[in-house]
Amino acid sequence: MTGEHVQRRLAAILAADVVGYSRLMETDEAGTLARLKALRGAVIDPAVARHCGRMVKLMGDGALLEFASAVEAVTCAMEIQKQVPEYDPGDSPENRIRFRIGINVGDVIVDGDDIYGDGVNVAARIEALAQPGGIYISRSAADQVRDKVPVGIESRGSQTVKNIARPIEIFCLVNGDALAAASSQPSSTEKTSIAVLAFNNMSGDTDQEYFSDGISEDIITDLAKLSELHVIARNSSFVYKKSPVAIRDVAAALGVRYVLEGSVRKAGNRVRVTAQLIDAMTGGHAWAERFDRDLTDIFAVQDELTQQIVAALKIRLTTSEIDRLSGRRIADLTAYNYFLQGRDQVWLHTRAGNINARAFMAKVIDIDPDCAAAYAFTAFTHINDYVNGWAAEPDTALSAGLDLARRAVAMDDEEPEAHFAMGVALLWSREIDKALDAAARCIALKPSAAEARVLKAHIQIFSGLPSEAVETLESYMQLDPFYPEIALQFLAEAQLSLGRFDLAAETLRKRLARNPESATAYALLASCYGHLGQIEEGHSAWTQVLRIDPGYSIEHRRRVLPYKNPADFELRVEGLRKLGLVV
Repeated sequence: MTGEHVQRRLAAILAADVVGYSRLMETDEAGTLARLKALRGAVIDPAVARHCGRMVKLMGDGALLEFASAVEAVTCAMEIQKQVPEYDPGDSPENRIRFRIGINVGDVIVDGDDIYGDGVNVAARIEALAQPGGIYISRSAADQVRDKVPVGIESRGSQTVKNIARPIEIFCLVNGDALAAASSQPSSTEKTSIAVLAFNNMSGDTDQEYFSDGISEDIITDLAKLSELHVIARNSSFVYKKSPVAIRDVAAALGVRYVLEGSVRKAGNRVRVTAQLIDAMTGGHAWAERFDRDLTDIFAVQDELTQQIVAALKIRLTTSEIDRLSGRRIADLTAYNYFLQGRDQVWLHTRAGNINARAFMAKVIDIDPDCAAAYAFTAFTHINDYVNGWAAEPDTALSAGLDLARRAVAMDDEEPEAHFAMGVALLWSREIDKALDAAARCIALKPSAAEARVLKAHIQIFSGLPSEAVETLESYMQLDPFYPEIALQFLAEAQLSLGRFDLAAETLRKRLARNPESATAYALLASCYGHLGQIEEGHSAWTQVLRIDPGYSIEHRRRVLPYKNPADFELRVEGLRKLGLVV
């Protein structure tokens, strides 16, 4: 190329190789080659195509790929590392096909279909350092993907590698699937990260389960108020309830460094609470304590426990956070028991649960009329009835929810749940801008509030801010890695609003794989197919809508859904019209 202009471009380079390739070939050459060919056809090539990548070269034991962006390269790598063990489990650990992957963003020299240069060399050196089944990336790649992909990014420090003059700072990606298992250490966010598991009920009475769960949830709620902590949502940390688990596996799956576990034994007027904070990086105890107290001292136990966890984690509290942690609690033990049972019913998200929750919260209010949280949860049950069509008089339910939420905020402006309930009530009352303010206030008071982020994303969708909604949902999914499938519906709605009909359809198919009886998901999927010109698939999806809900009405949804700009809803209708449906 002497005397010629050297063509260069910036690219995201993915280098991969097969772990133990020589040993696998020696054991079964023909079988290994056949399995690798099958993996490429079923897993690798489709993933590369989905993320607009290009196979630069394929060697016997590895591959070099080029992408236009680091986000696409990392997302593709994540899919490959997740799917390879599922597609090729191997009949023994030593016989499994596993990949190491390294990713770098840098300048490359183009020579026909080939690329080379420093950008490629760094990717190859990083790949050689990766764990089997893992993904290592350079600083340049990490800077571009941070907060854009739902994974933890953990520094592995600076490494000196062959033929590269300067040290390279390397980062490991870890999420809740194959990547977690590949990492020798759990992921970390920029904040100190912690998951609080459901405390074991040691009382010998299953009817007391709500009490041990309630203690755990109160700890989550307190810790979630601290800005320096990344606290996993109850929905995800309670997945491990009553399951024998390895703390390191839990930490990796949830993307945290610390895990708090414990037990509650209530007997007569006495209670024993044990707790231990495990550092998943070392497997050792960062802190442990046992509290033997009178049952009436349970509130003091919670305060002490939270304070000792904060001290063990070396968290610096702001003045407002100190005030928030020392804020008002329910002082009456009977009222507290009713509150825990009522809150437990709220999270069922069922018609019966709402009725039961209101009954329990009414008892709380009878004893403690100034309990803002009881009013807030009661408000939420009314709005939940309204949204799901469970209310005999929908307008009355909506009005009751809004009134109760306002009362809760007036009672205690520092109560996060009051602002959450207010945000939900204002959204469905079509006061969109005020609803967004309420969600923001809840997050300010409780930075790890997962439910408030879902609410915020939903409001952003109705506000015509789909890009912002996607970002909000990504941050939510980091707090709730085992998020419910409705989050996928919201994500698909945002993607459709952005005109990413193919991506929205893929997200909806994932949602329907988890819940195949969602008429709203099928309706949105039919609209996506209409926009994509996939007429047969669209009609098939609409058939499922009418099978699940013969009375499904577009006009009803047009009237009820609180879109700030009606054109945002009509984009969904237009996809159905392209299928030739009269709606």
